[in-house]
Amino acid sequence: MGLFSALLGNAGTVDPSKLKEQYSQLLIDNEEIELGFKIIRDTFLFTNKRLILIDVQGLTGAKVEYKSISYKSISRFSVETSGTFDLDAELKIWIAGEQLPSITKQFNKSVNVYEVQRVLAYHTL
Repeated sequence: MGLFSALLGNAGTVDPSKLKEQYSQLLIDNEEIELGFKIIRDTFLFTNKRLILIDVQGLTGAKVEYKSISYKSISRFSVETSGTFDLDAELKIWIAGEQLPSITKQFNKSVNVYEVQRVLAYHTL
């Protein structure tokens, strides 16, 4: 992931084995990380059981919020591919009962948004 892309808030793919090493304490028995993305200091993980959002807060990064979202609570999602002039793709996720997307993330061109869509569809449909 390029620095400029990261500064714009675009997510880049991270190797699941590296993420498992770093975040194994968050996983339950038989839970595996399928996809992972990093946006500057924040990370989000698609596991076989749930979506985990990791929000590093403050200047030092000592405070971290771990948000766990079960796939069954996701009511809908959309994936928008990048275009000629729009270099990033976008993911929007709605949690049941909410009118606006609860989660909006942008991906750089290195991310296969079709893979993101496939994982979400597999777990939510």
